[in-house]
Amino acid sequence: MLRLTELRLPLDHAPKDLEAAVYERLSLAPGALEQFSVFRRGHDARRRSAIKLVYTLDCMVKDEAEVLARYRAEHPEDVHVNPTPDMVWQPPIANGAALAGRPGYKRPVVIGAGPCGFMAALMLARMGLRPLLLERGKVVRERTVDTFALWRKSELTPESNVQFGEGGAGTFSDGKLYSQVRDPRFLGRQVLREFVAAGAPEEILYLAHPHIGTFRLVSMVEHIRAEIEAAGGEYRFGTRVDGLELEDGTRRLKGVRTATGEVIEADHVVLAVGHSARDTFTMLHESGVDMQAKPFSIGVRIEHPQSVIDTAQFGPSAGNDLLGAAEYRLVHHASNGRGVYSFCMCPGGTVVAATSEVGQVVTNGMSQYSRAERNANSGMVVDLRPGEDYPNDPLAGIAFQRHWERQAFIAGGGDYRAPAQRVGDFLAGRPSTTLGAVVPSYKPGVTPTDLSTCLPDFAVEALREALPRFDRKLRGFAMEDAVMTGVETRTSSPLRLPRGADGQSLNTPGLYPAGEGAGYAGGILSAGIDGLRIAEAVALSMAGQPVEGLGL
Repeated sequence: MLRLTELRLPLDHAPKDLEAAVYERLSLAPGALEQFSVFRRGHDARRRSAIKLVYTLDCMVKDEAEVLARYRAEHPEDVHVNPTPDMVWQPPIANGAALAGRPGYKRPVVIGAGPCGFMAALMLARMGLRPLLLERGKVVRERTVDTFALWRKSELTPESNVQFGEGGAGTFSDGKLYSQVRDPRFLGRQVLREFVAAGAPEEILYLAHPHIGTFRLVSMVEHIRAEIEAAGGEYRFGTRVDGLELEDGTRRLKGVRTATGEVIEADHVVLAVGHSARDTFTMLHESGVDMQAKPFSIGVRIEHPQSVIDTAQFGPSAGNDLLGAAEYRLVHHASNGRGVYSFCMCPGGTVVAATSEVGQVVTNGMSQYSRAERNANSGMVVDLRPGEDYPNDPLAGIAFQRHWERQAFIAGGGDYRAPAQRVGDFLAGRPSTTLGAVVPSYKPGVTPTDLSTCLPDFAVEALREALPRFDRKLRGFAMEDAVMTGVETRTSSPLRLPRGADGQSLNTPGLYPAGEGAGYAGGILSAGIDGLRIAEAVALSMAGQPVEGLGL
């Protein structure tokens, strides 16, 4: 099979035009194309008056070797026709069930039921290793009720919210399923296949920027849980890990201790907590687990009418079903040395309350699959530097986050409303006393105020410089009535737990730091990829085989 990339066709092309483009690209004789499928479809909107759809196709042709050789001879510089790579994932061991049947067998433990955790548990279960998955929060539908209670009634449940519970923080997000991580083994494709098998729409396999939306994520994680349990895995909800059991002298992990005092023996523990598991990070630090401060970012959520973004990006093609709601990615290097960038842009979505601690306000963005809400929103954040903005201590970033989240709570009125400001007022340096045409979507509500009280001075300075620059790229971006809501602090984990090529903690053998909380992922897909890789490492270790070449 041959893979053809960069096939460009007009937005309004007919279905038969795709087949004709293959014949033209490969100079095929009539009837030589046996079949083809779309591997990826994106668009190029740099010329708004002539938007192109950009395809990658997998094609089965007669005399494939001859066709490829002729093409390369005629186009020696071209890199857009190649054999289709093998993207089928194979389990690294075949004797998992036999291992699990031995006397004294200790199940692998997975801490955290987010994308990294449930993918690790799914693969371990498939290999017959009967993993035990521990989740501090609730099952996803009960968690949804608790999350809505914060949004609708200002009632926070610290162990069940946007951050904690089955599905992880990504459950209440746009559900983006693309990543910029290097993936030479095409593990992301395997993760997407698992999602489709669990009920995600098949289009996520070929769209360049796929997403799934919150409600579909809920049913998907339920299906994955059912498969893990059917394969011999076990979930325990409402089970927070509060301690590690270590061998004296070697620091080798012997097990974990839960909040109830129960000790669960384990030689292989996957630490797949999210970036907001602050008490867990404190426990690990006190237990001597190697960790280090990591850069992250701080800022706000900014909202515009989705129609403004659609027109700015797509011009006369705004509203075309194939294009959907427009997205954007913006970056500016400010004169004070700070980077300002859009983060987790949510077309046709809402801004949501995402705190996990009492007396704090945190924002995030969320979209449903339809992306049909009236506003577009995105994080607009400024980079932070350990050792410069806060002490270069592993837990200092958490203290920094808490300070500004508390300031936002106070500025919002002390009842989980969020502080908000019109862009026009923010740029003019005056507090907002009322809002304009853009209605903020944040629930339980906003308080018009001065966001400079909720952000470091350098971040305010950088944002004020960046917004007019972004307006030059996207007309209307700095519109007077666009709304900024604070604060966005949970862009990524503020720390990293270093691990070796075998996936284990550098100073605590048997502990496998993984996913977003450990500093190895940044979103649903990259977390799922890391969960798959770490499951391979655990399985190989349990089978007594060398752990190498996994990209850990």
